[in-house]
Order: sequence, then C-alpha cells, then structure tokens
Amino acid sequence: MKLLTLHWKGSTAAARVEGSRAVVLERFADVGDVLRAGPASAVAGVEGPVVEVDAAHLAPVILAPSKIVCVGLNYRAHILEMKRDLPEYPVLFAKFADTLAAAGEEIALPPESPEIDWEGELAVVIGSTVRRASAEQAADAIAGYTIANDVSMRDWQFRTREWLQGKMWERSTPLGPVLATPDEIPSDARMTTTVDGAQKQVGDIHDLVHGPVDLVRYVSTITTLRPGDVILTGTPGGVGHAREPREYLASGSVVEVTIDGIGTLRNRFAAEEP
Repeated sequence: MKLLTLHWKGSTAAARVEGSRAVVLERFADVGDVLRAGPASAVAGVEGPVVEVDAAHLAPVILAPSKIVCVGLNYRAHILEMKRDLPEYPVLFAKFADTLAAAGEEIALPPESPEIDWEGELAVVIGSTVRRASAEQAADAIAGYTIANDVSMRDWQFRTREWLQGKMWERSTPLGPVLATPDEIPSDARMTTTVDGAQKQVGDIHDLVHGPVDLVRYVSTITTLRPGDVILTGTPGGVGHAREPREYLASGSVVEVTIDGIGTLRNRFAAEEP
C-alpha cells in the first residue's frame, strides 16, 4: 500500500494511492496522523473522495514528525569518495520539521550559500512507539519507506566539526512523494539521483553499513521513536561536493530521486528572492 499527504479544502489530508488515483482520507491530516491512529493497514478499505494523483497538490508525506534523525556516511561508496573510514557506529545528526518540503515544491537556494548539494536518500518512517527495540521489534516498528533529498549547504556544513548548520535550512529537505509499506519494496531496489536529467547517484538501497532495522534499534536505544518519526538512512556516492571539479545546484536545477517500489521525488530549485 502507498499513502500520501495532499493539500485539501484549505488544509491537508492523507490519501491512499490506488494506481493513478488517490482516495482522500479526510479524517487524517497527514500520513503521520494515520500511523498514530494505528497500523497503516487499517485504512486499506476506507472510502473517500477520489482525485487523480498527478493533479494532487502534495504536502510533505509526514508534516510534523517529533524526530527527524539522519545518518551520515552509511553507503560504502559515499564514505570512500568523502575519504573517510567506515564507521563502527552510525553517524547521527538531526533535522527539524521546518526543514521539510513536498514533492514538486520549488526549493529556495538561500543567497548565504553558494555550495548547495544534492543527496538522495531512502527514509524510514516509524509506525509504532519503540524504546530499546530488539531486532524483531525494530522491524515491526517500520511502517514503510519514502524518499528524501538531504539538500546540504556544504560551506556551512564544514564550518565546524558538527554538521547541523549545513543541514537544517528551512524548507530545504523534500520528503515524499508517498510512503510505501515494506511489501512494496523489491529485494533488488535501487536508488537513482539525476540533476537536470544527468545521472549523478545510483546505489542499492540494501547495501548500507547500518540498515533500517539496525538504525531503529540503535536510535531507539537513545530515545523513544514514535509513529511518524523519520530516519534518513544516508546517501550513496555521487554527490556534487566530492566531484572533480565540484558541482553544486544552481537556480533552475531539477533534481529527481527515484527508488524502486516508491516512485520519484522531483523538485526544482530557484534562487531565493530577498
């Protein structure tokens, strides 16, 4: 099953995707609201108004997660291109709900940073409350997966040893277009990132140093994970900052991140107006 969040009647609502159409679940403000009410499967047969997915004005698939935990240096190819050692433990940082943007939304390039990079990522969405989860509990707590573009202001990221200031810019992290339940993801699923039609990143989403279940276990040891929380699992090789010469996003750039079983997260970037 696939779920999305769309703008609806002056607010937002969750919807269940059925082929090219979406059934609007008007009692739920977003997909996070669905998960807080119970398992996603509970809305499998719920009826509602029907809209065409292509005509829907999407919102971030999760509007206000209590936590957005991000993992750096988690694909072997990306670790090597950034000239780092394989980490023994997950490299974690956080984002805030204000960083989230929607699939199809135009993303502003802030004038304060000329070094803005793309990072296509698989995102884990939590479906049940867990603390100090076992492997079995961690697997059961994963409601599904979506796509993120962890847009990074590289010059700000590397001003200090802590990455946060390069990762938390407002409405800089598109999330969507849908949440896909685990059964939707093929065993050989791959992620591809293109910029203006040119392939920049490609990777097997299962080839992670720390996989989704391990990440849920690890993070839940530190803090309680709740329905609607999001874990960004890291990006594969091919980011602009590691290229020779370096490449960054410019006004008019279009980034598409595609993951088999989920779909494509597409956003255009434009210089922010003063």
